[in-house]
Amino acid sequence: MRIVVTGARGRLGSVLVEKLKARALDVSDFDIDTLDVTDFAATQRQIAALKPDLVIHPAGWTDVDGCARDPEQAVLVNGFGSQNVALAAAAAGAAIVYVSTNEVFAGSASRPYREYDPAHPVNAYGYSKWVGEQAVMRLNPRHYVVRTAWLFAHGGKNFIQSILNAATAGKPLRVVVNEIANPTYNDDLADAISALIDTQRFGIYHLVNEGVCSRYQLARYVLDQTGFAETPIEPISAAEWSRPSMPPVYSPLDNLAGKSIGIRLRPWQQAVDTFLQREQLLTHEP
Repeated sequence: MRIVVTGARGRLGSVLVEKLKARALDVSDFDIDTLDVTDFAATQRQIAALKPDLVIHPAGWTDVDGCARDPEQAVLVNGFGSQNVALAAAAAGAAIVYVSTNEVFAGSASRPYREYDPAHPVNAYGYSKWVGEQAVMRLNPRHYVVRTAWLFAHGGKNFIQSILNAATAGKPLRVVVNEIANPTYNDDLADAISALIDTQRFGIYHLVNEGVCSRYQLARYVLDQTGFAETPIEPISAAEWSRPSMPPVYSPLDNLAGKSIGIRLRPWQQAVDTFLQREQLLTHEP
């Protein structure tokens, strides 16, 4: 199988490339320096030249607050950029994997969202990713739309590292108690996508680590596992945390489709422990 990966220098893209190459698959990778997905002609030309069987498209603008400040740019990159990739993949006769987000949902449900629940994004980032989903599903019937949530990865900025940096610096911690989703380990997601592409079972998938928690519960777990059990956290509501983009408050995903074909990610606590262990931060044995 010949595979093209966009966003190959990103946190998910780089791990995908590493894992797929370890399987001895033929992988070509692009990043923003070599593939501008907002340029339709260039995207089509560069993907066509590689004659892929599959295009994996994790590239996108993931700065949620940045998307809120410039929603048109968010749609240009995440929406129309994904449309360009979907058209190029279809023209090359390739299937496509599009990586999306739990933020396509409104956050008003009373249970975790399932794959075919109606989307209703409430912020610019979620809307731009939903536009990308629509383009991919309408333009390429051989598609996998993979939604994930609260991704944390080695290298780069994420919620876990922000909490630990603040605790190490002795800064007061205020964390939201009513924003709820699934913490998901970047490496586990890459493994799940690698398994998914072998199935030829196209459709929508929610690939997240098992279990749900609040931002507060995740922060408390991380601190307890890293020697900061005595560090207090002030619980606050989402409305008290001022930011340009308001995320959906309750947006956990239910991995029904993945489980039905044997793809299940481990509980989020185990994934966090592995992340912390690899970062040499784990002080409390799991």
